[in-house]
Amino acid sequence: MPNRPENIAHFTSYAALSPPRVTIVLAWLIGIGFALSIALLFVPWVQTAQGLGKVVSLDPDDRPRQVSSLIDGRVERFFVRDGERVKQGDPIARVVDVDPNLLSRLNAERSQLEAEIAAIRQARQVAMIDVERTRQLFAEGLASRREYEQAQIRISEADATLAEARAGINRIETEINRRSAQVAVAPRDGRVQQVNGAAGGQLISAGTVLAVVAPDQVDRAVEIYIDARDVPVIDQGSPVRLEFEGFPAIQFSGWPNLVYGVYDGRVRTIDPVAQTNGQFRVIVEPVPGAQRPWPEARFVRQGSNVVGWVRGETVTVGFEIWRQLNDFPLQYDRTGSTALTDGASAESSS
Repeated sequence: MPNRPENIAHFTSYAALSPPRVTIVLAWLIGIGFALSIALLFVPWVQTAQGLGKVVSLDPDDRPRQVSSLIDGRVERFFVRDGERVKQGDPIARVVDVDPNLLSRLNAERSQLEAEIAAIRQARQVAMIDVERTRQLFAEGLASRREYEQAQIRISEADATLAEARAGINRIETEINRRSAQVAVAPRDGRVQQVNGAAGGQLISAGTVLAVVAPDQVDRAVEIYIDARDVPVIDQGSPVRLEFEGFPAIQFSGWPNLVYGVYDGRVRTIDPVAQTNGQFRVIVEPVPGAQRPWPEARFVRQGSNVVGWVRGETVTVGFEIWRQLNDFPLQYDRTGSTALTDGASAESSS
């Protein structure tokens, strides 16, 4: 039994107590843990706005492009396979019209209209001669004004018929050009991502997707979606930490230095209007010379899933817990924004 002070010997009940050593150790641990918990409430914490998204291309021309049929018909042949590299203008598929004699009939109709135009022009020349003759006779009093006006009307009618025939020629040539474009070609250099094999041999309509061509070299970016409550405190150039799909990562959002497997980015732009789900799209771009540059394009391709954390202000752990429990937005540094505004005003004034 442990030694006890002499002045408490007369407390028989207390003297009879002999708490186990485990209980004493547990009491000390609880006390130390409580003290550490209180101290932890005052530890600095970096607020972050988390968002989910994917890898995209900054240039719209670098995004996957669909190769569609320009005419109604059926696919006679595909010239490419999935995964094959193509250059701009390379043939993708040949589409034949359901009516093989359509082009012949259109050419015949065009020839007929050309003959009509030649006849109308000849008739107009005769009408011009008639107008000149009638004008002379009208000046000499040998023809009436009505005869002179009717001769002019015949020229106007010939002009109208000629314009209608020319419009018909234009329509036929447009249709011939459209029907002649029976070979769909690649819109740009890249790789064939997917061939619509289901369209082979079947009747298709104009606009049916025949294949999808995706570029190899792109300027990558990340689009993440942030809650509307946190968007007002995000500015262009705000630092962002990214976790790419397939890359193991350890992320402590409140302590940016204690991370593994995350990569640096910065906010490029924020959409002015929310999406249908109430979230705002934030475009994140790579940081030149970053400490943690993005993985190579062959490891992180377009469409890969991403988790992003946009850094905010530094607060205490206790404040962050209180904010999360009350579902409040991120802290806004009014002092910093005011100083920034005052500096910009002074610069504009000078």
